Amino acid sequence: MSYYFAKKLNMKFEQAIEHVTEALKSEGFGIISTIDVQETLKKKIDVDFRPYRILGACNPKLAYEALSIEDKIGTMLPCNVVVQAQEGGMVEVAAVDPVASMQAIANSKLEATAGGVRAKLKRVVDSL
Repeated sequence: MSYYFAKKLNMKFEQAIEHVTEALKSEGFGIISTIDVQETLKKKIDVDFRPYRILGACNPKLAYEALSIEDKIGTMLPCNVVVQAQEGGMVEVAAVDPVASMQAIANSKLEATAGGVRAKLKRVVDSL
């Protein structure tokens, strides 16, 4: 089982960030954190790296549901979505598969919630 869903887009990097953000909104997700990996690597270790952002996406209703079932699930929240520049002007978007990432948790009640999050994130990536 793959641990992510991905799609390549033919658009500028910043445009892809906006496009992904809007697609996430349509499924009830907001961006609660953004990590600019390119900027961080340059600043911390003086390495040049391609444009690469990690968007921390959260659907509050589903996050609350998961936290109510499994109080340590916060170690796996928010759902990360990566937007990264590729060669030839393409941009790849990849979202975590929460079903795959939560396999290590022995809580059958969590499976349905993870499946719901998975379906939403898959629709987001497929819609891009």
